[in-house]
Amino acid sequence: MTITKEAVLERLATVDAPDGSGDIVSLGMVSEIFIADAKVFFSITVPAARAQEMEPLRAAAERVVKAIPGVAGAMVALTAEKKGGGMEAAVQPRPAASPAPAAPRQSAPSSTSGKRGVPGIGAIIAVASGKGGVGKSTTAVNIALGLATTGLKVGILDADIYGPSMPRLLGIQGRPQTVDGKVMRPMENYGVKVMSMGFLVDAETPMIWRGPMVMSALAQMLREVEWGELDVLVVDMPPGTGDAQLTMAQQVPLAGAVIVSTPQDLALIDARKGLAMFRKVDVPLLGIVENMSYFIAPDTGKRYDIFGHGGARREAERLGVPFLGEVPLQMEIRETSDSGAPVVVSKPDGPEARIYVDIARKVWERVEQERGASEASAPSIVFD
Repeated sequence: MTITKEAVLERLATVDAPDGSGDIVSLGMVSEIFIADAKVFFSITVPAARAQEMEPLRAAAERVVKAIPGVAGAMVALTAEKKGGGMEAAVQPRPAASPAPAAPRQSAPSSTSGKRGVPGIGAIIAVASGKGGVGKSTTAVNIALGLATTGLKVGILDADIYGPSMPRLLGIQGRPQTVDGKVMRPMENYGVKVMSMGFLVDAETPMIWRGPMVMSALAQMLREVEWGELDVLVVDMPPGTGDAQLTMAQQVPLAGAVIVSTPQDLALIDARKGLAMFRKVDVPLLGIVENMSYFIAPDTGKRYDIFGHGGARREAERLGVPFLGEVPLQMEIRETSDSGAPVVVSKPDGPEARIYVDIARKVWERVEQERGASEASAPSIVFD
């Protein structure tokens, strides 16, 4: 059954605004509607000052859309409109007997406040980069598979909404199933559980979303997925240091972050920004990986430092951050990644696989060190 935007709008027109002045469609609160594979995506614009109390409105809109015959799911986000943006008059607070006190200014979350863990997941590790094109996703998937070789139960969250890579990297096709129509079951290959926006929309469908919709999608892929019991969840972060990356770092209890960079100065400039962002929100830095570190010519065995060499190591030493290792620029890595069989699983005895497994072991050692340091610093209670 074909689902149309008109049918969705017709149902949404039955949802009244909180002040009773009209429905959310006629008041212009509904964004452009995006439909893919029987799933409906849209946002509702509300006044910024009242965003936190609008969850029942969001839930009501999601409920009526899911009730449309043929709709497999709905992803609804709240977009907070700043004052003067045209929505303040559309949803006014109900008159009160006395003026409500002004809300206190919210400060940035600390390392623990505002962060809610995911049941069943022992540790969450972010793999990030200051810019795109440095091989972050390839590094993330091979680190995850390397962790799995040590006997850990591993999952991967592809948090790059605009450019999801995990379906291709892990050779997974199809759509996730749901439990009771609510919680998604992750896809799985090579013994690793995976969730990605690439499983939910067609590969050629552009994701043209505002920041709040991206964060809503990430929250659902993280918390509304039946991950089961995992020792570690590796998060392939979007490149850069924008709102999505900062919000993930602030709201998700990350055990630490791995920064991926190539050796040249241009990439290291952006890598420093990523390092600074994680430090600012008190996320432990597990280390830096230098990707595309060197190239060994297959015919002559001669080494070429195409992008320079050692820049990431020097940066790690300068900042006092562990250096996790050098990954060469090799055809094996590119070919196995493109074929959906990363080098760690397709050629586990090869030199490239051993490099990734060694990096994975160092990452896990750092996670356990950070855990030990955290437990050691916790106050103890002594009963006489």
